[in-house]
Parts: sequence; structure tokens; C-alpha cells
Amino acid sequence: MAAFPSNFGDLAYVPMRAFPERPAVIQGQVTLTYGDLDARMKRVANLLRALDVQAGRRVALLFPNEWPFVELCFGAMRAGAVPVPLNVRAGYETLRYCVEHSDAEVLVASQALLEQAVRLREDVPAVRTLVVTGAPPADALSYERLLEAASPEFPTVQVAPDDVCMQPYTSGSTGKPKGVLLTHGGQFWNADAVRRIMMFDETERALVAVPLYHKNAMASAVKPILMAGGALVILPGFDAANVIAAIDRYRCTYMTGVPAMFRLILNQTALLAQHDVSTLRWAACGSAMVPPDLLQEFEETFHAGISEGYGLTEGGPVVFESPRFGPRKIGSAGLPLPGCEVRVVRADGQEARAGEAGELWTRNPGLARYYKAPEITAQKFDAEGWLHTGDLARGDADGYYTILGRLDDMINVGGENVYPKEVEDTLLLHPAVREAVVVSVPHALKGEAPVAFVVLRDGQAATAEDLKQFFFSRGPAYAHPREVFFIEAPPLGSTGKIDRAALQRRARETIGMLKGGM
Repeated sequence: MAAFPSNFGDLAYVPMRAFPERPAVIQGQVTLTYGDLDARMKRVANLLRALDVQAGRRVALLFPNEWPFVELCFGAMRAGAVPVPLNVRAGYETLRYCVEHSDAEVLVASQALLEQAVRLREDVPAVRTLVVTGAPPADALSYERLLEAASPEFPTVQVAPDDVCMQPYTSGSTGKPKGVLLTHGGQFWNADAVRRIMMFDETERALVAVPLYHKNAMASAVKPILMAGGALVILPGFDAANVIAAIDRYRCTYMTGVPAMFRLILNQTALLAQHDVSTLRWAACGSAMVPPDLLQEFEETFHAGISEGYGLTEGGPVVFESPRFGPRKIGSAGLPLPGCEVRVVRADGQEARAGEAGELWTRNPGLARYYKAPEITAQKFDAEGWLHTGDLARGDADGYYTILGRLDDMINVGGENVYPKEVEDTLLLHPAVREAVVVSVPHALKGEAPVAFVVLRDGQAATAEDLKQFFFSRGPAYAHPREVFFIEAPPLGSTGKIDRAALQRRARETIGMLKGGM
């Protein structure tokens, strides 16, 4: 591993010294140079010390996509504190749980979320101080005033590689969110590995329209771009028209997003024709499985490469990434990052050969345990340090890996394993199908069987029987979708992933139990 500072708050130590005058963070009319960002991070560290936040203590951050989040997150690290980025799209009870569970002493919040912040301060006794941007209420402090009063000089707290630098919470499909203990050393490794495989440098301008608190933004843009010396162009949220205009206005070269976002951008054909988006040369699409036709359409429209990757908050976060240059394998999540070990393990406990499916395990410097959850940590990590991800994968002879879905999503049809992604990929070959999501329902004879939710392309038509027959001509009969539901768009969760659980509930409520020999 390269020689880095001990504290991940110093992730931009090279550009801050090499070219402090270059832009680091841009939002609207605000531009912070690397010199500005360095000084403001030091002020944040002094601000927290003035509030008696000691090393190792938690500071919760409640922000939509606003640029102060960046200086707060890494400035807190410089003080030795642990930022807890909160998912502002979560319901209030989830927010309250995360703040309470994290043991946060200080809550720093955006004026835009003042009502929630005040309520959290009242409902969580451990939060002794509320700091807000803009005009504070009577029982809170002004972020701007505290920052102005703080010194722009601060010696970064020295930490050990295994010390915790950040505590995000996983959304999870079941149970309470889990606090994940990311470490300083692990995040330096992961951010630098992503920077190298994506070949980011100081010429990069990364458009960030995904939530800053989410791993998609942090792992695929914020961390590696700041290490590389590029600029972050932050939008307040996702709007396809605003994204297209921002690429033109700020001459963005890179963006990251989820499949639904890229689909909406590509639908804006008139706006794409009106704006110059020729500076965009690379994009990353993740957080959900990406339809192959979406990748192809993006590359044809932007004349720019788009890659898939794979990660999970406690797994690095990034495990696989498609190299910027090299063999392209559409549908694959790419190669393991340098320094990342992976295994694909069959149900019988044996390691899978190339082409065989199994559960993905990983072991790398970025693995993270769970906060106050030793039982869950013990379930997910084995004695040799491997994280059992719960995701199904298949490797090929070239070392590329394809994610097949969650292990829990695998459908056992009369003893045959059916992977939803493979059924979806086959349906997507039909010229009328834009999106497909496959879930399971009970079957009287087979135990369970797949059904499909399908979004048709504009101006195209197909019946359920058409799609069933199409699948029969290309896939195994036991895997064919027994029912096909046509929808306008799949429901999305708070992180932009397709809400499969909602679709499965809908299918089971509608169908009940399937009968018949097939």
C-alpha cells in the first residue's frame, strides 16, 4: 500500500499542497479551491474541539446535497471525531434510531432540515449540541458563526489505521439499519484503488447528483476525486434536465449514478440535442444491476464509456470495478480492486469454478465491522476474516465477475436454481422490453416460481404470452416467468435501488399460490 497520512481527513493532502488554487468543490455560485477547503476543514476541526468533541466521539450530519457536508465530514475526521452521515430520505423514526444508536453528541444540520433536526435534538438525550447552517433557533448554534470564530490552523490528529473514521448506516432490506465502522487505513486503500483503476487525475470534473451521504457518491466520486485533485460539481438533487445543463455549464468529465437516473437522462433527447455534453468522457453506474441495453444506449448517446461496479458499505466499500481501459464485458461488475481477495463459494462449501454460481466472499483492507452488533459481525465474518456478502456471483476465466442478485432472491424451482438476473437479462433481449424485474411466488408443485414485472419501451407493444414464448425460445423452461405484469416503472427505495420486496408483495397478494405442472 502507498504511504498515506494516518488520518483519512487528509485524503486530499497532495492537491492541497501541489495546487491549492485549483477548484475542489463547486455548487451553484460557490467554488472552493483546495486551499479554501483545507482551511475550512481545519476550522471545522477547531469548531468541534471548541464544542468539546474528543477523538473517537460521534458527530451526526443531517444534510441534503449541500457543499458544507464535504468540509464537515472530513474536517471532523481531522479532529479525530467520527462523522455519522444520515440518510435524509429515511423516515423520521429511522433517523432517530440512527442518531440514538450512533451515540452522537453533536448534530450538525442544514437549515433545509431544521424541523427534523430540532425534533431529533429533543428526542435523543445524548445529543447535547445542535449546530445548524443559516439562522439558528434559540436552542441551537450557528454553523457560520462558529466557523468564522475558529482558527484556520489545526494539526490533524494522528490515528491508527484501524481507528474508525466514519460510521454510515446501511439501509438493509430487513431489520434495523446497521452502523458500519469504516477505518482510516481501509478508506485510504479503497479510495486510492478506485482512483487508480478509474484513472482519475486533476483534470476530472465529477458531477454528483446522487446523495452525498450514500456510498455511490462517496466511494465512486467524492473520495477518489479529492485524492486525485479533481473537482466535485454538486447538484442539490437529481433532475435529468439539471444534470444535462450542468454537464454543459461546468464542462463535467465524469458522473456517477444509478440505472434509473441514467434512463431518465437518456429520455431527454431534445435537451441532449440543445446542450454540449461532449466533455463527458466517463461514467459509473452502480447500486443496482444495470440492463445491458442501458449501457449501450448511454455510450451511443454520449460517445463516452460507462462502467459497472459492485460494492457494499461494509465490504470496502468498492469490491469490483470495471477498468477505464481494457476489455469491456457488458453486464459484468468488473475486476476485483488491487489488494482485494474474492471467492465464490457454492452451497456445498466448495469454491466455485469459473462459470459456476455461488455466494461472493471478500477479504480486503477496507472491510468494516458493525457498531454495537457483535452477533451480526460474527454471522457475516468468518474466522479467517472473509466477509460473506450474501450476494450471488459468477466469475469467468478472465477474472471478471457478474453479480446475479441476493442469495435470498434466488428462486428454487423444483430443485433447479433460478437467478432473477438471468431471467431479466433474457427478457431484456426482447425489442419491446425496457426494464424487467423478476421475483418469486409460491408454487403448489415446484415450491416457488418466477414472475416478471416489465416496463415496455415507448411505442412498443407485447403481451404476457409474447414474452413467455420469447423466453421459451432462449432460456430453460423451468426458469420461464409464470406471470408477467406490465408497469410504468419499478418502485425505488431511498437509495435508488429497485424495491424488489414491494414487487414481491404485490405479486403474492395478486396471485397467491400458482398451480399447474409448469
